[in-house]
Amino acid sequence: MKQLKKRRFLLLSCTIAIILFGVWFSTTNMYKFAKGYFLYKTHAPSSQVKETVHKPPSNKTTKEELYPVRPKTGEEMGELYIPKLKATLPIFHGTNENELEKGVGHFAGSVLPGENDNSVLSGHRDTVFRKLGQVGEGDLLIVRTSAGEFTYKVNKVRIVDEDDRTVIVPKPRATLTVSTCYPFDYIGSAPERYVLVAYLTSKTVG
Repeated sequence: MKQLKKRRFLLLSCTIAIILFGVWFSTTNMYKFAKGYFLYKTHAPSSQVKETVHKPPSNKTTKEELYPVRPKTGEEMGELYIPKLKATLPIFHGTNENELEKGVGHFAGSVLPGENDNSVLSGHRDTVFRKLGQVGEGDLLIVRTSAGEFTYKVNKVRIVDEDDRTVIVPKPRATLTVSTCYPFDYIGSAPERYVLVAYLTSKTVG
């Protein structure tokens, strides 16, 4: 009987102790616990949050700085000058037949001329790019848009299959890729593409 009373007494004491601890914990440390847990879940310690808020603006030129207004599909967005051919060709945003019938098309999925990465232009071999085969390594391609004038130098000439998607892959530097159907004298739908890969050498912004 004495052992039963002793067990009940110990159980009651433990229960009271747990309750008191819970009250103390909730009133003194709950705020700190909740704050720490929240920061842990979001992977953002207090010091990191402050650094993010006060981080100085980057000095790098962004897409928005070069082109505050992005061109719309079908809109004339500039011109391509090819010194070797003494030819000035209008550039339209988009590569649907509507754009290619009027001039050079800019692949909408690529960056705009002058921006870092790969800006892709294409045109028909029997219209705007009839003499593009005369342009090769070392020749210049000059693009003029609302953002300024951008001079590229051809670094490589490629002949690829018509379904080759490497033409539009991202590049680690400012690149202009110009393509047209190939061979130039082929009758019907040409099976290949003549591709010029040029790197930006100078620019005049404004």
